This record gives sequence, C-alpha cells and structure tokens, in this order.
Amino acid sequence: SLVFQAVFNLLIPDHAADAFSPPRLGPWGPWDALVERLLGGLGRWDAEHFLFIAERGYLFEHNCAFLPLFPLGLRALAALWPPQLQPRSRLLLSAALLNALLSALAAAALYGLGCAVLRRRREAFLAALLFSVSPAGVFMAAAYSESLFACLAFSAMWQLEKGQSCLSGLLFSLASGARANGLLNAGFFLYSRGRRFALRLQVESASTRKLPLLWQQVLSLASSAALMCAGISLPFALFQYYAYLRFCGPGTGLAQSIPEPLLQLARDKGYRVAGVDGDKPPWCSQRFPVVYSYIQDTYWNVGFLRYFELRQIPNFLLALPVTLLGSWAAWTYVSTNPRHCLTLGLERSKSEGKGKPRDGFCGPAAFVYVVHATALLAFGFSCMHVQVLTRFLGSSSPILYWFPAHLLQEHEPLLWSAGTDNPTSGKPLPGKSPSSCGKGTPDNLVVRLLLNWRSITPLSKSILGFFLCYWLLGLILHCNFFPWT
Repeated sequence: SLVFQAVFNLLIPDHAADAFSPPRLGPWGPWDALVERLLGGLGRWDAEHFLFIAERGYLFEHNCAFLPLFPLGLRALAALWPPQLQPRSRLLLSAALLNALLSALAAAALYGLGCAVLRRRREAFLAALLFSVSPAGVFMAAAYSESLFACLAFSAMWQLEKGQSCLSGLLFSLASGARANGLLNAGFFLYSRGRRFALRLQVESASTRKLPLLWQQVLSLASSAALMCAGISLPFALFQYYAYLRFCGPGTGLAQSIPEPLLQLARDKGYRVAGVDGDKPPWCSQRFPVVYSYIQDTYWNVGFLRYFELRQIPNFLLALPVTLLGSWAAWTYVSTNPRHCLTLGLERSKSEGKGKPRDGFCGPAAFVYVVHATALLAFGFSCMHVQVLTRFLGSSSPILYWFPAHLLQEHEPLLWSAGTDNPTSGKPLPGKSPSSCGKGTPDNLVVRLLLNWRSITPLSKSILGFFLCYWLLGLILHCNFFPWT
C-alpha cells in the first residue's frame, strides 16, 4: 500500500478538492520535500484533520469531530524523529509506521478472534488474509484512525471471548477514544453478561431460584453492566467535556498565539476558533453539550435520510457492494438459525448442553457479531454519508471478513483441496482439523486463488474482485484528493 500510494501520487496530479487544507507554515528543506513526495498521499481528506490536531491541537471547532487517541499517538511518535524535519513530515512518517504496525496487529487479533468464535483455523486465517487486502485498505495505511480502532476493537472482542473481561473493557474503552462508534461496543459486554445470566437460570433448578437470591443476581448484573458501559464511554465523555471548556468557556486570548495564516483561513472558511471571545456555539447551551453530534449535523449535514438525494446516487453505488455483502451475511445467518435469532441466543440448545456447539460462520457464537454488523450497516446507510460504509464496517466488524471467508470455503473447490472443510460431505479432509487453532501456519489461500484465477468460481472472482479493486482504487483516488469512500 505504501509503495503503490507513492507511485500513484507521483504519476497522477492531485485533484483540487474543497477539503480542509491548512497552509504549510515554516521553511521546507529537501528532506521535507522528499517525505511529502513519498508519503503525501497518506495526508488527504480527513487525514489533514488528524495531522493538524497532532501538530496544533483542537484549534478549530470542527476538528472536534475527530477523537484524540490517534493524534496523541502520532504526536508521541513524531517526537522521536530528527528535529530538522518539519512537524508535518515527522507526523507523516509516524502515521506510516504506526498504521503499518497497527494494521498487522489488527489482522493478528482478527485471526485470534476468528479462532475463538468460528472454531475453524483456516477460515479464521482466510478472513485475516482478506483483512490484509481490505476494501478499506487505503484508510488502514493513511493518517486515519481506522487501523488503531480495528486493532483495539478486534483485540477487545478476542479478550472478551477468552473471558478476560477487565482487559477487554480497557481495550473497548480505548477504542471509544479513537472513534465514536466505539460506544456501540458496550453491547458486546451487555450481551455477554445477559446471556451468561440467562443460561445459568435455565440450568438451575426451580428450588434454587429463590426470589431474594434472584433479585440479588439481577441487581449485581445491572450494576456491573452499568459500570462497564460507563467505563467504555468515559474517554468519549471526557473529550466532550474538554471541548466544552475549550469552546464554551471564557476567552483565553489564544488567538494571539495563532499564526496569522491560520486565523485568515478561519475567517475565509467561517471556522470557529478556540479561546476567542464572542458568541458561544449553540451546542454550549444544550442540556447535554455534545460537540460531536453538533459538528456532524452542522458541518456535514449528517442525519436520518438526509443523504437520500438524486445527486448522491454515485455514492450509493460506491457503497452498494458492502451493503449487499452485509445484508447477505445477515440473511444467511438468520435463515440458517431462525430460532436462535428469535430467542436472541438466550435459549440453551441441546448441542450446547452436550458441549458441541456448531462451528463456522453460522454457529451460535457469531450471533452477536452479526447483530453488531447489521446495526452498523442500518445506521450507516440511513444516517451517514453512505460512501463511508466501506471503511466504517471494514474497521469495526469482523463480519466483513468472516462472511466472505465462509463463502469462499463453502463454494470454492480449490480451497477444499487446500485442506479446508468440504461442505458437501461436512467432513474435513484427512489430517486436517477444521476447529484446530493450534500451531502451524497454513499456506496463503488468497495467493492460491489469485494464481488459479481462471479456474476459480464466479463467486470467488466476485469476492476477490471487490476486495482488490477497492483496495487499488482507494490508493489511486484517495491519495490524489479524488472522492472515495
């Protein structure tokens, strides 16, 4: 990704986009020019906000739509580079290295999570390989928070599956300091605790379910769930409080220390500057002053069905593949497990009582992840700028990788001969354990499919075509300031 974005950025002239682009201040040396030529494609669109925040803090009000964990990481890493480089050059280098590491860790966490949930090592490994060529791949490499969020969210889900509630809660809490949709991850904790409580009630005999003891268990469950939700929401809430102090408090004379080109940019674009006396923003007088929702509403017109306009048809077409894939995943799971879905997975099944639950994508353990992905898809399609659905789901939900891996394994004969399960017979090939997640590295199944492109099924070509085309088009378009997802 880093090599391709550099090549495309050198060969293709940048588009003159109407996007946030603060002026470059300070003298630029030859090394700064080299860094910009090689890594400048990583600083397009919203990456400009993250780089600006890492360098100068939350100077403009609309910068507050971008949460602080990733800019803080960039600033800390940038301090290690030679001071001869300009701050932007150091931040670009930091973003390239940090996201390369975080995306690799996210793939490893997705593999571990897949082993725990799917109980099929090769299917989990195939999903991790697909993540490495994610249709949102350009955002995993650019100065965006997607890689950080994916790493934290997938790791937290994995730790929760292993029963490490405290570590999982800490990772989920950090994720909510990287992206606002991390708040929804509290649902994993609520479901885990609620399901455990429901299954325990079904196992206990009627004589042991005394009313006082039952109420005590319910109160304990409610209090622990409330504490977990509060802990996960804390970074987001603290940042809203920070924004309130910065933009709603009395003027601090900060404008006197801001370079004149930045003040002129604020005047030209109508940006509200922190610490400046004058009319307070409308959100300051709300009962619960949340700057994030105000910015989404005021600056980017984000709201329910607001994006449903004829001129947005191209953006809906961009989001069509991931929308179809997410809807197909939900339909496949629901049609395969209608009773499990109707009972919300809270009914103790016979197979579960025997200790042999079904494995794979359609197994009961994947239920909460399918619900999570479907909720994100429905919210993103109806309330957000729909073209961001690809990176929204690609950095938040393992379903975007598990379901294609499931389809490839179920319908691609070339993978059956590679040692994966043969879905026709329902039996693994000799010497291969579909639920084994132990040692041993399987071969690269994506490379195997690409090397045998002519002989694979149309479904496999469609899945790989979607992943690779969006990965490549993202590097071409996004890195040259053309509209993309």
